[in-house]
Amino acid sequence: MQRRRAHRGRLVLGTRVVAAGSVLLLSACGTTAVSDSAPSPAPTSGIACASEGRLAASGSSAQQNAMKHWMREYQKACPGVEIRYVPIGSGGGVAQFLRGATVLGGTDSPLKADEVELSRDACRGGRAIDLPMVGGPIAIGYNLSGVDDLVLDAPTLARIFDSEITRWDAPEIRRLNPGAALPALPIAAVHRSDESGTTQNLNAYLAGAAPEQWPYPKDKAWQAKGGQSASGSGGVASQVQGNDGAIGYVELSFARAKGLSTVRLDTGAPEPVAVSARTASAGIATAHVNGTGNDMALTFDYRTRASGAYPIVLVTYEIVCDSGNPPEVLPALKSFLTYTASTRGQKDLARIHYAPLPDEVADRVRQVVGGLS
Repeated sequence: MQRRRAHRGRLVLGTRVVAAGSVLLLSACGTTAVSDSAPSPAPTSGIACASEGRLAASGSSAQQNAMKHWMREYQKACPGVEIRYVPIGSGGGVAQFLRGATVLGGTDSPLKADEVELSRDACRGGRAIDLPMVGGPIAIGYNLSGVDDLVLDAPTLARIFDSEITRWDAPEIRRLNPGAALPALPIAAVHRSDESGTTQNLNAYLAGAAPEQWPYPKDKAWQAKGGQSASGSGGVASQVQGNDGAIGYVELSFARAKGLSTVRLDTGAPEPVAVSARTASAGIATAHVNGTGNDMALTFDYRTRASGAYPIVLVTYEIVCDSGNPPEVLPALKSFLTYTASTRGQKDLARIHYAPLPDEVADRVRQVVGGLS
């Protein structure tokens, strides 16, 4: 009975379950019968559309712009399907999925073991799995008069954000930037004041690439010493933009929007690596899948020395049931996720400052989506 209630709860977001044959409702505006027929390609788009369906999804704000693009393109090709994505953050997305309010959740970190166990109540006869879908480079943006090119490595970056290196003309920074006119300015290191997947992924990078200099856990909350703080990536970017001598970490799109200079990373590769969608995709390509079964949680190689591989990346996962999905929405769910993981769905991400998945990862995601039930 408990599982039946959880399953029925997954058919509604902010509404009630109506009579037999009801669909997933996003508002109290009525109902539409959803066909369980196989997807068919739209005439001009090449997208294999479901004929009808309404999908409720929520979660990571990091993938918000990617979702906006995907939903617009998909619904243009497949007008019978309606999708709503609410960017309430990774934690909220996981919580809503686990209590059966949505059929799709977005999270910037894979599900924990206890969350997978809880998902068995929402996924009748199955469990939740993580599907990597969106790559996001995390840029180190800075504002330093007269310095348009700055190289840092992981140990130096860790000591800057931990208030161990406090001036821009410190010998550790001069060593990495011979010939640069580094000013005798104090460093204003800016971090997030709110919990975020961006902070968690920077923590993971510094802990993996510079463990002796970064003793902090891979948490969403900032725990290093000192520095300044701001809320959200927009707040961090604005604070760096407005203060000479400031440095902070933001998703690449925020750095570009504010016109911030960005650090090149000395990873031990032949040349320092600049942040871009292309180099972030190369960084994701160094990861390996450590999930079990059809779960595709990734483990990153933060010490990679691969040429052109940028290692500070965030990957957003889509959470779905491997089996036990409501039959009323399964065709639309599989159709939409097949599109987002497709060559077409991934290729436009670089234009909006996301990193497309490596081909081999995207291929495997499509295979898993094809087997959802």
